[in-house]
Amino acid sequence: MSTVASLAQAGHDRAAAAVARVREAAEGVFEALREVRDAAVACALPAGGTRRPVAADLAALRPLLWARLRGGALSAHMPAHLPALIAGIGFIAAPGLLADAPWYLEWWQESPSGDPVQLLRDMDPASSAFYDYTHWDWYAGPSSGAERTICGPYVDYLCTDEYSLTLSVPVLAGGTFAGVAAADVFVRRFEAAVLPALRAIPGPAFLVNDEGRVVASNTATWVTGSVYRGGRGGEEHAVRRVGDLPLSLVTAASA
Repeated sequence: MSTVASLAQAGHDRAAAAVARVREAAEGVFEALREVRDAAVACALPAGGTRRPVAADLAALRPLLWARLRGGALSAHMPAHLPALIAGIGFIAAPGLLADAPWYLEWWQESPSGDPVQLLRDMDPASSAFYDYTHWDWYAGPSSGAERTICGPYVDYLCTDEYSLTLSVPVLAGGTFAGVAAADVFVRRFEAAVLPALRAIPGPAFLVNDEGRVVASNTATWVTGSVYRGGRGGEEHAVRRVGDLPLSLVTAASA
């Protein structure tokens, strides 16, 4: 094999390794969300579906949510070389699902003390501070039929003031949309998980979501949060889908 061909093969192998690293990091979070989804279905169909659920039924989710915030996602779903990613996680009820709370979210997040804390928002539609979560992409995606949604990166001013990603999946109870299972991941943690593999690729390499927003990058040319709409100045890129996730790896065409 020629030197040029050997270099091309090495670049291809490193890109494939980066795709695998991104996939296992994201899949670990989505696997935790599938657990929350399944548990939420049980909560949304109390007594075999003979009555409407109430907010108190969702308290049964708390041990699972707390475990994921305390690193359970790392031990149960992720290889040891990946950091614990989840900073917030919960179930967001479809409006009208609960008999006693037309709008409700069972959401828990990290705190400096180390103990999970519940996020409390104004759920009164008549209030000027009403939190209408249905407008957010992480909710709108699953409610419109997307099996897996990745929203961001964005600054999460409502919860943590951190640059974040939100991953979410729909929750169906009895064939009806019941809400969303979602998790927040700090971008700095996701970058720590995937950047070593991106940096091993010769030349520029960056990860984008389905909207073209850069999630992580090994180059200052394409910084996290910027929007990719194709190469600049005649650049040619190769785009590799990360399995069936709403993410793609973009590299130089030669990689």
